[in-house]
Amino acid sequence: MSLNKVGERVGLSAPSVMERIRKLEAEGFISGYHAQLDARRLGLDVAAFIGVWVGHPRDIDSLETDLEPIEEILECHHVTGGPTLLLKIKTRNTESLERLISTLRSLEGVERTETNVVLSTRVERVAVGTAALLTAASDSTPPTLAEA
Repeated sequence: MSLNKVGERVGLSAPSVMERIRKLEAEGFISGYHAQLDARRLGLDVAAFIGVWVGHPRDIDSLETDLEPIEEILECHHVTGGPTLLLKIKTRNTESLERLISTLRSLEGVERTETNVVLSTRVERVAVGTAALLTAASDSTPPTLAEA
């Protein structure tokens, strides 16, 4: 979104928007800018969520450390409910998915896994949107672009 469009939404000029953005960056509300890559065009055709049950709570930290270098894992969440960890993954095909599952099951502390393959995706956001910034002021959290 251009600075002019942001300015129109919040009632500021483009230079004022840029000043507010710099302030939000300095205060840590904006942590970076990223290119959004098309996974399918990169050959990553299979998306799945893998629930991982950990045998004992003492194994969680070391298991999470073991998971960090596995590139197919896009997200790792410690969750309530059935599994201990919920992983979002993208991989090339079912063969590579099977290898990933085998790798996960071989890690120390993993009791079992359960995989849900994604058939289609309607909405996929990779970051908190600008709407969160624009509405955060009503929660007395970070300033909006208009208030910064």
